[in-house]
Formats: sequence, C-alpha cells, structure tokens
Amino acid sequence: MADYRANHLASVLRRGSLGRDLSQFAELKTYGALWKNAEMLSAVLAVQPGDRVAVQLEKCIEYIELYLACVLAGAIFLPLNPAYTDAEMAYFLGDAEPALLVCDRSRFAGLSKVAGKARVVTLDRLIDSATHASGKFALATCDSNGIAAILYTSGTTGRSKGAMLSHGALASNAVVLAKHWRFTQDDVLIHALPVFHTHGLFVATNTVLVSGASMIFQQRFDSAEVVAGMPQATVLMGVPTFYTRLLAIDGLAKAAQNMRLFVSGSAPLLAETHAQFKAVTGHAILERYGMTETNMNTSNPYAGERRSGTVGMALSGVEVRLTDVVEGIGSIEVRGPNVFSGYWRMPEKTAAELRPDGWFITGDLGSFDADGYLKIVGRTKDLVISGGFNIYPKELEEVIDAIPGVVESAVIGVPHPDLGEAAVAVVVGDVESSQIMAVCAQLLAKFKQPKAVFLTKELPRNSMGKVQKMALRAEFADLFRA
Repeated sequence: MADYRANHLASVLRRGSLGRDLSQFAELKTYGALWKNAEMLSAVLAVQPGDRVAVQLEKCIEYIELYLACVLAGAIFLPLNPAYTDAEMAYFLGDAEPALLVCDRSRFAGLSKVAGKARVVTLDRLIDSATHASGKFALATCDSNGIAAILYTSGTTGRSKGAMLSHGALASNAVVLAKHWRFTQDDVLIHALPVFHTHGLFVATNTVLVSGASMIFQQRFDSAEVVAGMPQATVLMGVPTFYTRLLAIDGLAKAAQNMRLFVSGSAPLLAETHAQFKAVTGHAILERYGMTETNMNTSNPYAGERRSGTVGMALSGVEVRLTDVVEGIGSIEVRGPNVFSGYWRMPEKTAAELRPDGWFITGDLGSFDADGYLKIVGRTKDLVISGGFNIYPKELEEVIDAIPGVVESAVIGVPHPDLGEAAVAVVVGDVESSQIMAVCAQLLAKFKQPKAVFLTKELPRNSMGKVQKMALRAEFADLFRA
C-alpha cells in the first residue's frame, strides 16, 4: 500500500486504518480492499490534478472508492443527485466543465447528450478497466489548500453555486467530529444517508474513515432495516425524518439497547420527536448544525445536556458569532478551518458571503441561550429543507411560471410532521393544479416537487410590490398538521 503523506486529505483519512487492512470497513469490504480498489480506480481515471470528476450514481460502496480515487489523483470530486433529470444535469455539467462523468449504465445515453466535452463512462466499465489495467498508481501531491470537492448549493435567487471544499476543510472537520462524538475503531455506523451530499459523504463516511470504524452500508433509508441493524451497530446519523419513522417501528426500544449515539441534522428536529425518542429508547438525540459550505459548525455535547431545539456550541477550532443582533436574534456567521474556499467561478458571490477575514455569512438567523447553546430561529433566505434535502423555491417557481396559463407563483416551505418541511406552491393563473403537478413531475427530481398546489387570485405583497412569503407561510402553516 502506498505512502499517502504527500496528499493531505488521503493521509488523514487513511490514518485510522493504518495496519488494519484486514479489518472491516463495510460488509464484505476490508480497509485493505477499499484503499487498493481506490488506487486501481485512480490509475485509470485519466485526469489531471484539478480536473473535475462528476459522478451521478446510485448509492453503492464503489461510490466511496471512486471518491477516494479522486482524492488520490488530486481531482475534484463533484457528486450529483441521482434523481436529477438529464435537463437538470446539463446545468451542472456546463458550469463545472468536468473532464470525466461517471454514471450508471441506464443513464449513459441521456447524459452523453448533455455532457459537453466531458468523457462519459459507466461505473461498471471504469471498474473493469481498473481491474485489468497494467498502469501503476501515482499519488498526486496535494496540500491542505487544494480543492478536494465541489458541492452545489444555492440560495433562492437563481443559479446554483458550487461550493469549493479544500483538503484541509474536509480533513479538519472529520478529525474534530470523530473526537467530539468519541468515535473509535470499535464503532459501527448505520449508514442510511445518501452519498451525494455533505452529510452522508463527508460527515458520516469521513468520520468513520479517520477513526477506523466500520459501517453497515444501507442503500437507502428503510426504517425496518435500520432497526434490524441496531443490535450490531453503535451509531446512527440521520435527518429528522429518520427518527419520526423509526418511532413507528415495533421493537425500536429493544434494538436500540446496543446503540451509544443518535445524531440528527440537515433540518430542524421537532421538540416532540426529541422527547418521544428519548421516552422510547432512553437516548437523547444529538443535534448539530452544519451546511454545504462549512460541513459541521456546532454540536450538542456528547457528555452533557443535549438541549432540544438547539444545535449546541461551536466545535473545536470553529468560531460562531451573531451580527446585526435585534432582541437577541442575529445573523449567524462562522469561521474556522472547516469553511469552504469560495464559490466556483463566482467571485462576486464569494465576496458577498465570505468576508476577507474568513467569516462566512450563513444566511441563518439564531440566538444564544444563557449557557451558550445556539438556537436556529429562521433563515434569511427562503430555502426549504424537506426530509434533509434542500429545495430552492426559485427553481420550482421558474418551472411553474413557464407553464401556459400561469401568471406567477410563489413556493414556500410549511411544517410537515414527517419531512420537517414540505414545499407548497401558490399559483395565480388559469390552470389546473393537476397540470402543474404533472409538469413538475416531468422536469424535477421527486424530492423537489411541491406536495400541494393552491390556486389564488393574487399573491400578498408589501408596499414595494414584493411577495410576502411570510404571510403565505402563516396561511398554510397548519396544512399538514393532524
């Protein structure tokens, strides 16, 4: 096995399993096999350091090997949601201009039409090439400032933004989380999260790697399968939807006896869910706060009070402050080695959100209680987080507004007992709600589609003519409540 010390992120991620190549990483996959396969894939990527490698694949253990292969090659890993349509993929591929796109066989023909100059290869073909290649693996030299990944995120005002995450940002956050959440080589994480965003790919996977722990790698979240895995596991990372659905499964209390930690993030956890889960299992869910641009910023304590409705305190090495404070509530800003390096090819947007002294303006509003626990009280942007996935109203509104007969639309997020929030479209025009739903189903990934559509004669506006989404959220706040 190669010496990875010249490659910052690879060396940090490999550290937890050095000398333990026969130890289990995930089912039927040892650490030795994981890294050997990553080296073999790296040798056949045929990319240069700094090239982007776009990946649209269903969740599989080879996805992790491909991510590590890109790190070893010095390439920039660009994970994309497998639910994205070819039309949606065209934007990301056009913006990132990857040298290589790796996809599933079923998507090859469609993606080849929108891939631009990117070389398109299916995962099975890439693995076959790696297995039979005679070329020798060569480690790329990368320091902590080198970009390891680009993850696309957005506000509500148009184009998705590619957040550039450095080797140092990903490595430092993984090390801090493993220490804060007390991961060891004896831990077994139930990995039921998607691997195309920061929660499943970096928070969960990188924390396991740096600690040399193991995973029960489940292709998707299934509450019964998660409960079945608990007697062999010690940790679960999830979104609030996981926990509401787990509470409906018989045998949860008994299955959870071997578990030591339940972590929740990516969306607000309802206080009633926190209380119910503790009553059933005896475990207080640990809530934390992070985002695509920063990975994790804060966490409730491992040993100490885990306060419902809060996201704890700043992690080691991370600073959190409030600006423009009014009656205790202010704009949340963070600074630390975990913060991203800027937005891909968007210097103006980078300058607007990342201050010269390193403070990142998160766009969230929060307050500190008397003991320093941070509470997220709202968002300055209208981002909807449904089931842990980000939905950007502007994208839905553009699709809806293009439908013949539609005058205008407003998409809002309202409370949902299972998803945390659900997207609802309020539309002005001569059109049927069923038609709107049908168009959205054709053009948008399922998680982005509105859960309800309402027709109205006009949208509420202020004196400046701006649509008052706060009034709409209030009007539909009880839509999904029993």
